[in-house]
Amino acid sequence: MNYSEKLIRFAVVGCGHIGKRHAEMIQQHPETELVGLVDVKNRRDLNIDKYDVPFFRSLDDLLAANLNLDVVTIATPNGLHAEQALRALDANKHVVIEKPIALRRQDAEQVLYKALSKRRDVFAVMQNRYSPPSVWLKDLVESGALGQIYLVQLNCYWNRDERYYTTGSWHGQRDLDGGTLYTQFSHFIDIMYWLFGDITNIQARLMDFNHQHLTDFEDSGVVSFQFLNGGMGCMNFSTSVWNSNLESSITVIAENGSLKVGGQYMDKVEYCHVRNYTMPELPPTNPGNDYGAYKGSAMNHNFVVANVVDVLRGRGAITTNAMEGLKVVDIIERIYKAAQNDQPAGQAPAGQDSRPIGRPQVVHRELYPLAPNGSANGQRVHSY
Repeated sequence: MNYSEKLIRFAVVGCGHIGKRHAEMIQQHPETELVGLVDVKNRRDLNIDKYDVPFFRSLDDLLAANLNLDVVTIATPNGLHAEQALRALDANKHVVIEKPIALRRQDAEQVLYKALSKRRDVFAVMQNRYSPPSVWLKDLVESGALGQIYLVQLNCYWNRDERYYTTGSWHGQRDLDGGTLYTQFSHFIDIMYWLFGDITNIQARLMDFNHQHLTDFEDSGVVSFQFLNGGMGCMNFSTSVWNSNLESSITVIAENGSLKVGGQYMDKVEYCHVRNYTMPELPPTNPGNDYGAYKGSAMNHNFVVANVVDVLRGRGAITTNAMEGLKVVDIIERIYKAAQNDQPAGQAPAGQDSRPIGRPQVVHRELYPLAPNGSANGQRVHSY
């Protein structure tokens, strides 16, 4: 299809915070057009009146509407991403998938295979790659100025409490959310993979300190590993921080120097001391997404939409392709498997309401199957 002479037509599936963010960025781009929205909630309850486009209650209804769509953006609960991406690809649409692209590696592989067979592009949303400190660090690593990488430490300390895990929400449900690493911190695992490559020899310990009544899975973890390209690393994470996010940071100890990119959202260079290197002045980083009671990663979805346009117009390459999205899922799945292998003998299964504070947690990887209507366990999903 020739995209050089027409507006690129998008529909957004899922009209929650992120879905509306995508819709807004699509409407603002001069080369794109928003032509449809989808959500299981009623339109009047979604605060989307400013989008004067057809509204549908299901992806199937959207695809049957003959809107001459080019791109389907999927911003629904995590557990629905892969199944909905496959349906959109079957309809010969390009797909933008919010993180993560799936909750299991085998489902991500199906999406990748389908995209290749249909000759359609899959864009995995990892918008932190566009933040100036991330771009700077990528250039620095690829320049070789750091020399051999010795140690990488990733720290992610956020707040997620009753304000986030509200009653009736998909957040915190094992089959739709997947776990803390999928929903909160996959962006930072992606940055680490993007910079330093794949990991091996993973050891992990997960705990649930104060989310027993809120989620089906862990709220904190300590992970150690080695990089296939050399060096070792660790990741420490928690959503048990009181009241507000504390830090998202990456520290690198290397042959020729050391650095730290920190702040609440890995949005500022806090330290850089590298042999024969002068730190450049970086442009400001977009603030984190503001959801009122809690905050998220950088507001960079405009770059995601621009990348889709550039790729379909033949002006550039995908910033985060389906294979990279698959690798993030693969790494997270292996971390959870390592935690399961390290679980003490006789430990009770995760998800029991009677578990004591601070008990070890394991996210079981056998996620519940999707019903034919795209809902989990045959039940209608209450909200995207």
